[in-house]
Amino acid sequence: MLLALDVGNTNTTLGLYKLEGENAGSPATGPGGGGAEKPELAAHWRVTSHRSQTVDEYGVLFVNLFKMHGMSPRQVEHIIIASVVPPVDSTLRQVCENYFHIEPMFVEPGIKTGMKMLIDNPTELGADRIADCVAAYEKYGGPCMVVDFGTATKFEVISAQGEYLGGAIAPGLNLSAEALFSRAARLYRVDIKRPAKVIATNTVGHLQCGLYYGYIGLVDGIIERMIAEFGQQPRIIASGGLARMVAADSRYIREIDEMLTLDGLRILFERNRAARARGR
Repeated sequence: MLLALDVGNTNTTLGLYKLEGENAGSPATGPGGGGAEKPELAAHWRVTSHRSQTVDEYGVLFVNLFKMHGMSPRQVEHIIIASVVPPVDSTLRQVCENYFHIEPMFVEPGIKTGMKMLIDNPTELGADRIADCVAAYEKYGGPCMVVDFGTATKFEVISAQGEYLGGAIAPGLNLSAEALFSRAARLYRVDIKRPAKVIATNTVGHLQCGLYYGYIGLVDGIIERMIAEFGQQPRIIASGGLARMVAADSRYIREIDEMLTLDGLRILFERNRAARARGR
C-alpha cells in the first residue's frame, strides 16, 4: 500500500491506497482518467496538524488510526508527503522511518510532475498546489481551474495542454472569521453556515451572513475575473474541507473532489516511482 500525507497548516489528511501489481508504477496515458485502472483509496483520515507534536506522538496517532480500521503499518510499502509546514517535515520523516521503516518521498523541487509550470519561480509553488493541479488535469482534463479551500484558499488555472498558468491565494474562510472574532471585542464566535436569510435580524445572523455570502462573493469574484482574463471557460473543481458548503451557493463551482490532493500525491508517486527505485 501507499500512504499519502497532505500536511496543511490546520489539518493533515492521510490517504491509504492499494497499489495493484505492475500497474502501480504506470501513470495514466492521458488526461481525463485514461490509462491503467487507478489504485483504490482504501481509507482516509483528517487530523489536526501540530507543529510541536513529537515523533512518538505522531507515531502513536498514525498507528491507532490503522488499528481502528483493522490495518497494520506493515501493510505500507511506500509513503509520499506534501507539506506546507516545514517545522514538521523532519518529525514526519522520523515517524516514517521509526514506525513504518520507510524512507518517505517528499513533494519538493526536483520531483517529476509531468506538468509545465509557466510561472516566474516554479519552486515557490506549494506542494499541495502541485498535487491539486496534477490530479485535476489527470482526472478531468483541461482547461480546468482548481479552488482548494484550506487555511488559505488557493486558485489554480491549468491550460488545455496541461500547463500550469498561475493562480491566486486568499485567506481561508475560517482564518477570516478568526481575524474578525479576535479583533472585534464585542463580536463572539458563531457557527459558520448558510444563514436563513440575507437581511438578518440578530447578531448571529449578521455574522453568518457576512462571513458566508461575503466569502462566496470573494470566491466567485476571483473566478469570474480569472475566466475573463483566461478567455476560456474552464472546468472548475473545488476541493478542501469547506468546498461543499461554499459550492452550494457559488455561481461557478459545480464539481467537488474532496480527495483531489491525495489523488495528486498518488499520481506524483507513480510518476516518480521508477526514478526513485533507480536512485537506490
